[in-house]
Amino acid sequence: MGKSGSGKTSMRSIIFANYIARDTRRLGATIDVEHSHVRFLGNLVLNLWDCGGQDTFMENYFTSQRDNIFRNVEVLIYVFDVESRELEKDMHYYQSCLEAILQNSSDAKVFCLVHKMDLVQEDQRDLIFKEREEDLKRLSRPLACTCFRTSIWDETLYKAWSSIVYQLIPNVQQLETNLRNFAQIIEADEVLLFERATFLVISHYQCKEQRDAHRFEKISNIIKQFKLSCSKLAASFQSMEVRNSNFAAFIDVFTSNTYVMVIMSDPSIPSAATLINIRNARKHFEKLERVDGPKHSLHMRMR
Repeated sequence: MGKSGSGKTSMRSIIFANYIARDTRRLGATIDVEHSHVRFLGNLVLNLWDCGGQDTFMENYFTSQRDNIFRNVEVLIYVFDVESRELEKDMHYYQSCLEAILQNSSDAKVFCLVHKMDLVQEDQRDLIFKEREEDLKRLSRPLACTCFRTSIWDETLYKAWSSIVYQLIPNVQQLETNLRNFAQIIEADEVLLFERATFLVISHYQCKEQRDAHRFEKISNIIKQFKLSCSKLAASFQSMEVRNSNFAAFIDVFTSNTYVMVIMSDPSIPSAATLINIRNARKHFEKLERVDGPKHSLHMRMR
């Protein structure tokens, strides 16, 4: 939920429909509820409900459509426009939404995205977000609420969605254990696993400390844009190697649902050896995905 124009459809289109930020300007307002089903990591299906934020629709959600909208919800994502001039109304709708969640889907995870942070002066962003986060966590009790600052114009959108999706993956601990073993065997500094369609980071392991805490989201954003550029030229992105005097980075197709990124700093290990190791690990990680169990279906409401 979130008021009309808060940016719900834009962020969904960027993450799940391969839009770039400037193309979202042509998106119209969502009318009532838009449903989409996204297959994620093979066995995980995200049922996304993008709910229009006009006052008429919002009132209907809490009255005539209450049971339909709020039953069997696994994840609630509530989007706030940081520059909204109707903050009191926004908070009222949010609390109404939480009441409906408590009655119909009390185990749902709740995430709040304080959106359009690029419109706030840079030296004020930390303070404003912290104040908004404290208010939202207080209003959310007894439910736990996780807050993120986001903008479609930088890596924060990918950081938020990677964190959300990470908590939904049923076998994430097993995945991380195997990724750690793989990294140690090939003597990598760091290994990242990306979901193939969205390029969200779903798992990683690092052996050495890295200076940039936002590197995952920046890589997701850059490679996603590069993939889109390739598709416009009727080309497909397969792999990439970047090398300088300090490190070598390899990005390659890993399983049918993932890409892998391997960072190496040992100059004595040739590129061919790393690429062979990636190729040899594919079958093992494909097997992990296949034996993960039955298909999981998760209902996510973007309000």
